[in-house]
Amino acid sequence: MTGEIINLNKARKDRARAEAKATAAANRVAFGRTRGQKDAARIEAERLKRELDGAKRDDD
Repeated sequence: MTGEIINLNKARKDRARAEAKATAAANRVAFGRTRGQKDAARIEAERLKRELDGAKRDDD
């Protein structure tokens, strides 16, 4: 009747590690962008801001 002894603390930590790894993988998919993609988005945002600011009306 002697079974294998399981360290519950180790099992809990292993489960937490696996969950953290799965969360990290999901975040890499959702938020991971390359440097080029980030730079392109920043440049596009700056261009749109300049375009919008250039179209402002002065109601003086």
